Amino acid sequence: MGRGKIFIDGLPIDQIPLKNLREGMALVSQEVILFDDTVRANILYGRKNATQEEVEMAAQKAAAHDFIMALPQGYDTPIGESGVKLSGGQRQRLSIARAILKNAPILLLDEATSALDTESEHQVQEALERLMTGRTSLVIAHRLSTVRKADQIFVLDKGQIVESGTHDALLKKNAVYAGLCQWQLMDSK
Repeated sequence: MGRGKIFIDGLPIDQIPLKNLREGMALVSQEVILFDDTVRANILYGRKNATQEEVEMAAQKAAAHDFIMALPQGYDTPIGESGVKLSGGQRQRLSIARAILKNAPILLLDEATSALDTESEHQVQEALERLMTGRTSLVIAHRLSTVRKADQIFVLDKGQIVESGTHDALLKKNAVYAGLCQWQLMDSK
């Protein structure tokens, strides 16, 4: 198996101090990590010294502000361990608000919409599109709607990159990616 290197701004990733690497990345994953604290505290985890105005702006961009304001204590509402008092879509939008607040140049999305119902996925997808604007985004997804607009798509099969290109270019190849698109289109009917 071939090996490669990852570079960030021309530097090999193994030469970047781990602290700097972590500070430069924001993560939105399928498994949202929330704390048994308030909505505000969970969003502030993205940047501890942010103002209330910045927290609210991040929540608005993440399509979370309205549901937060409908909670009994708004931003001061405790959400329970792992956010058990919130729906999956609400938890995901808090995670996006946290990433927006962090404003890191690199965004990692790991199956960020896979556990959501259709309505929640639509809201989260719009918030993710706003979040990805102007930054390097690495998106890991099985739902191809998540990667359709990507500048470059890499298709993995059995741990190997078997195709790469834009959505349209991969469809024209009529190979693995095109087959996945067709399968997902049929599966959604």
